Amino acid sequence: MKKKERFEHVINWFETNVPVAVTELHYDNHFHLLIAVILSAQCTDKRINMITPPLFESYPTPEVMAEASVEEIYEYIKSVSYPNNKARSLVGMAKKLVSDFGGKVPDSMDKLESIPGVGRKTANVILSVAFNKPAMAVDTHVFRVSNRIGLTTNSKTPLETERELVKYIPSRLLSIAHHWLILHGRYICTARSPKCEECGIKQWCQYYFKINGVKSVKQD
Repeated sequence: MKKKERFEHVINWFETNVPVAVTELHYDNHFHLLIAVILSAQCTDKRINMITPPLFESYPTPEVMAEASVEEIYEYIKSVSYPNNKARSLVGMAKKLVSDFGGKVPDSMDKLESIPGVGRKTANVILSVAFNKPAMAVDTHVFRVSNRIGLTTNSKTPLETERELVKYIPSRLLSIAHHWLILHGRYICTARSPKCEECGIKQWCQYYFKINGVKSVKQD
């Protein structure tokens, strides 16, 4: 099967069967979304949603958070992964928004990546979710699922995966495709013991054919 055909089949299945797919992070504005995404690195959305309500209430704007100490922020987020680093990032992020962007979350990759705690994946999430721009954020789920299914070919880095997905997925679908792949990896194509029998796209999956001893899935 040619790669283009695999993409077409997989995309068509998701469009038909998962017409709505959105982030599972809870937020009420762009600033709070940025906080949640920074906190979500190497941590579950469920955990982030548990700890952010009091954080959001205490720090409704970048201006308020910019006046906080790292120690104060730490107390709200100490149950997440790497709380010390993330507390520093949040304070730095808020100060940067206030000093450089008028207290607003910017909508360009270059500006977002200039913010403490914001790398390419986080920037792509913000562009996609907050601003509905065609962006493909590659987290551990997207990386794993793309390679396992055969959407990407031996991609070694998230950036390689991103470039390959962007090449084959129509621009209008990039934002929702990001969520399709994340949710599929979170609930079906799990890291350990993927639920292949429940998978709606297994008929186009290289991994599924491999574990069932079928050799006729070579990708052109």
